[in-house]
Amino acid sequence: MARFPVTVSAFFPAHNEVDNIGPLTEKTVQVLSEAVEDYEVLIIDDGSTDGTRERADELARALPKVRVIHHEVNRGYGGALKSGIAACSKDWIFFTDGDGQFDVGELPLFLACTDQYDAIVGYRMDRSDPVHRKLFAFGWGTLIRILFGFRVKDLDCAFKLIKRKYLEGETLQAEGAVISVELFSILKRKNARIRQIGVHHYPRKAGIQSGGSPKVILRAFKELILFYRQLKG
Repeated sequence: MARFPVTVSAFFPAHNEVDNIGPLTEKTVQVLSEAVEDYEVLIIDDGSTDGTRERADELARALPKVRVIHHEVNRGYGGALKSGIAACSKDWIFFTDGDGQFDVGELPLFLACTDQYDAIVGYRMDRSDPVHRKLFAFGWGTLIRILFGFRVKDLDCAFKLIKRKYLEGETLQAEGAVISVELFSILKRKNARIRQIGVHHYPRKAGIQSGGSPKVILRAFKELILFYRQLKG
């Protein structure tokens, strides 16, 4: 594997992912140790109650490059991303989900673009999600294109590599799924050079998916409208 002359902070939100967090963390450490000059891996335990907290602490004790941030209560996806971004110290920030549905082995494809782009974002080539989540994603993406004019294939794909300087000094507000819209708004405002790359998406092997619940979806749409009014206000 080629080694790239960059430093990377990698993190992933994890809410009740006790069976997924170990393999994901260990593979992330393996990939980054072979691919970059220096790195750190952060596990954002978002108020887990299934043993994820304890498993994350075990990983941090066993792997020197791993740190854990604990949320005493579940703050949601946006809250977890804000904690992760704020804690990153390297030149590039990479994040993915803690459910193991993406393969961090594909990260070197993104690292190969760091000399030409400021943000490299993934899109799911074949989304392995239930039908209702795919329908929500279609409606969500269409609404975002109408409101914000983003020309992104998969705005919410949780496989992103962003140069940290573009997020420094920014106060992120979103607590839910709107965090992705907020991040792209910042990149667009700062004229960041963005590359999109297709990634594989795999079925969840363990744990329970919560992002597609009606309560979460309703909250996401409400937060989106509030963010749009704030941005255009």
